[in-house]
Amino acid sequence: MSAVTRIVPDATVFTGGAWEPHCDIIIDDTGNVVAVEPTGTRTATTVTAPGAHVIPGFVNTHTHLQQSLMRGVAECTPLLEWLLAVGERSVAITPERAYLATVAASSEALRSGTTTLVEHMWPHPSTAVHEAVIRGLRDTGIRAVLGRGVADRPDATRRWGFEPTLMQPLPDVLDHIDELRSAVGGSAITMAAAVPNPRSLTGDGMAALRSFATDRSMAVSIHLLETLTDDTMCREHAGVGAVDYLAGGDFLWDRLLAVHCVEVSDRDRAVLRDHGVGISHNPLSNMRLGSGVAPVPAMLTEGLRVGLGVDGAASNDTQNMLETFRIASYLQRATHRRADLLGFDEMLDMACGGVNATIGRPEVAGGVTVGAPADLTLIRFDRDYATLPVTDPGASILTTGSPTIVDTVLVGGEVVVADGRSTRVDESGLIAALRAL
Repeated sequence: MSAVTRIVPDATVFTGGAWEPHCDIIIDDTGNVVAVEPTGTRTATTVTAPGAHVIPGFVNTHTHLQQSLMRGVAECTPLLEWLLAVGERSVAITPERAYLATVAASSEALRSGTTTLVEHMWPHPSTAVHEAVIRGLRDTGIRAVLGRGVADRPDATRRWGFEPTLMQPLPDVLDHIDELRSAVGGSAITMAAAVPNPRSLTGDGMAALRSFATDRSMAVSIHLLETLTDDTMCREHAGVGAVDYLAGGDFLWDRLLAVHCVEVSDRDRAVLRDHGVGISHNPLSNMRLGSGVAPVPAMLTEGLRVGLGVDGAASNDTQNMLETFRIASYLQRATHRRADLLGFDEMLDMACGGVNATIGRPEVAGGVTVGAPADLTLIRFDRDYATLPVTDPGASILTTGSPTIVDTVLVGGEVVVADGRSTRVDESGLIAALRAL
C-alpha cells in the first residue's frame, strides 16, 4: 500500500458533486488522491491554506505557448490574416524566446488554477526549440500534453496546406516525436501530435499519422472548422467537407481532439460523436477573432465529450482559465437566451475532465476524485473582498473567480503555487526578461 505523504487539511472540498466542509484530502507517495475524509483522522505533512475551498485543477485543452510573446498581435483582423501575422513570428522563434514564452504562459496558467495544459505547437524544424519548450514546462512544474506540430502539404498561403519554411519530411517529424517521447518519459509531460488543420495533411499523411499515433496510444490535436474556411477549401480541393475529408482518410477516432468546431453541422456532430472524437471549446479566442459560437449545449446533449480551452495568448489574450470558465458559460446563455445553461457543476466537469479520455488522462468528475492525481486548486475567497460575501462557493467561483483568489496549486501532490506565487520560478526575473523584449 502506498504511504500517505501529504494532507490538505480542514478544507471545504467539492467532491462527489457537492461541497463537503471540514475534510482532509489524503495524498499518497505516487501523488494521487487516496481519500477525502473528515478532518483530523490522519497525520502527515500538511498543505495549509486556512479557509480553503478545493476544486480539481483545470485542464486547458488547447493553447499555443509561444504566443505569450505575441499578445495583441493583429488585433481586429479575421482568422486567415491573423494566422499570417502569427506565422511570421513563429518562423522567427528562437530557443531562448521559446523557453521564455513557455515559462511565462505556464506560470500564468498555473496562477489561474490550470494544472494540465495541451500545447499545440506549430510544425517547426528546430530540435532546440522543442527542447526549450520541454525545459520550460519542467521548470514550472505544470503537467502537459505536448503536441509536436505535423503537416505534409506545403502552401505559403495556408489555405490548402501549411507554411513550407516550417515543415520537414513526415518520416523525420515522426522520428522526432519518438525522440521526444523518450526524452520526457517518466515526467509530467506526455507527447502528442498537433495538426494545424485538415488542409495541412494529405491522404497519405493522415494514414501515416493515424497509424503512428494508434500504435503509441497517443493523442492528436487538430484545429477543425474554426471558420468555414476548412469546409470551403476541402470542398474545392477534395470534393467533400472537412469532417468527411477526415473521415475518408480514417482520421477520426477516440484519441483525436478537434479544436474549435464552431461551424460543425448537425451531421458533422453526429459523425464526430460516432467516432468518439473529443472537442476543445475555446470561447474567448472565437470571440476575439470573430469566428462565432460553438454549439456546445447541442454537443453535450448529443453525447460528445467537450473540454475547455484558453487558446494562445495571441488570440485570447491571456492564459486565465477562470476567465474562460466564466465566459464559456455566459456566452452560451447569451446566445441561447437561457440563464439556466452551464452552471458551476457542469462547467467544472468540462474544465477539469471533459476530454481526459481523449488526451490520455485519468477521469475526473464531480470534483476532487479519489484515485486521480492530486492536481488541486485551493481557493481562498478572503484574498479578494470583491468575491465576498460567499453564499454559494460554486456560484462565486463561476461569477467572480480570478487568479487573485487562487492561493495554492498542487500538481501530482507537489505545491507549485503558494500564496498566489510560483514556488519554482523567479517571478521578478521573469518580469525583467519579458520587459527586456
